[in-house]
Amino acid sequence: MSSSPLPALWQRGVAANPAAPSEVLMRLLSPPARAAWPVLCRERPLPTDVVDAVLAHPERAVRRAFARNRYAAPAQRGRLVGDPDSLVRAALAAGPRPHLGVAEPLPDDVLETLLTARNDDWSEQRLTADEIKQELASSGQIPQSFRRGMVDHPNPELRTQATSLWLWLNPAQREALLADPDPAVSEAARESHRTLDPVAMEADLPERDCHYRALLLVNYAVSPAVAERCLAQGRNLWALASNRHTPGNVVARLARDSDPEVRERVAARADLDPGLLAVLTEDPDETVRTRARLQPLPRTWPQRAALDRAVGHTAECVGPVGEMFLEPEASWYEACAASEERLLRRVAATYARLPGESLRRLAADPDPEVRHLLALNHPLAPPAIVLDAFIAVPRHRPYLLTLARLPRTGLGHLLDHADAEVRALAAADSSLAEPPVRLLSDSDPGVRRAAAANPLLPPELLSSLLEDPESAEGAAANPSLPVARLHELLDRSGLPATAP
Repeated sequence: MSSSPLPALWQRGVAANPAAPSEVLMRLLSPPARAAWPVLCRERPLPTDVVDAVLAHPERAVRRAFARNRYAAPAQRGRLVGDPDSLVRAALAAGPRPHLGVAEPLPDDVLETLLTARNDDWSEQRLTADEIKQELASSGQIPQSFRRGMVDHPNPELRTQATSLWLWLNPAQREALLADPDPAVSEAARESHRTLDPVAMEADLPERDCHYRALLLVNYAVSPAVAERCLAQGRNLWALASNRHTPGNVVARLARDSDPEVRERVAARADLDPGLLAVLTEDPDETVRTRARLQPLPRTWPQRAALDRAVGHTAECVGPVGEMFLEPEASWYEACAASEERLLRRVAATYARLPGESLRRLAADPDPEVRHLLALNHPLAPPAIVLDAFIAVPRHRPYLLTLARLPRTGLGHLLDHADAEVRALAAADSSLAEPPVRLLSDSDPGVRRAAAANPLLPPELLSSLLEDPESAEGAAANPSLPVARLHELLDRSGLPATAP
């Protein structure tokens, strides 16, 4: 039996079986079932008692897999914040997989622990506390409400980190941090205040092309001397055109630049002079004209940022978007949803809190990209458009498969779809008129596995599928298997009869 592939296939199948009770799942935490740990701990919801066992498991691989479980509540995953292994804490900070869509935020106390940890808090670790913080920063698990609360948080370490948000803070918040009684906070605030000092920016600006140079020129205050050098060299003009601090006379010159990408960036600005906007609406380049005409004055910078994330892109490359630090007002998104401009309707479709009337309007929009973006972003998107997005946007299928609103029944019309992933979704449909027997011989292994897991299959056929390496994993995941049969499969695969 040791040379047979069946034990590992049964274990992975049972790990995925939605009908497997805790007593069965617990057995899979034994070391001989290592091959099933990724499925068990990362790719499915778990009962509370199994979660407790996973969190206390001595093997790092078990805890690390659970740290990335998209189906687990953030509070459950957050219990790993004190894990002795840095790789487990890093997995928690990196967030659930698949890494698509908006991650649920971690509890505030967990965020505070991760963000205030010091490199010497844990000895002999593979990753430092700072490296784990970097994972957390890009994970989407820090809500903007927490970031905003860092400005006056009782913990001075978090107030220090709040100074990195300087460009988004209001004057009163900046003054409070500059006058903070904690020397580390006030010193960090003075350093961050340099971002609004054009003379300091000029002193800090590296001559060579690099990410830091681009960062300064896109975001920080720009001195006339720096702007003139860039204009004379024809260098970094796109960055200057995007920077809200670029002097007005420089913006006017950039609006006449030969590069349409530079002019498009000018056309998108929130501080455009009406006369300059009128000129750009007649620009010879269609992209420039479109952006200039897309939104009348007055505009805001958060509105520009919201437009930037959708204009010129499709659901295939945009996908689910996170909350902006400064989000435009809800009424603006509602106005976008009612616009005749399809690009504005696409922007509205990225807003997860769009109210009912606007939601219904966009769900029936004639532009498929609007419907796809709505399906990817709105928690109340109708199931029909979520299914359409699954079919049309392959890149985001791993995320869509985690959504409860993706239809799992009524899919018989997709059994012969040309795309194997779509056929696999249909093959798992428990409401089919008849068992998907013919898909058990499909050319794609994922389709065969889904068909073998369909509870409509007759018991005698299921028994034979369990003995065939081509179908054993899917058959072991079939929820129609009795609990006694699941135990029998684990017995035959060599697992201990009780949980470790």
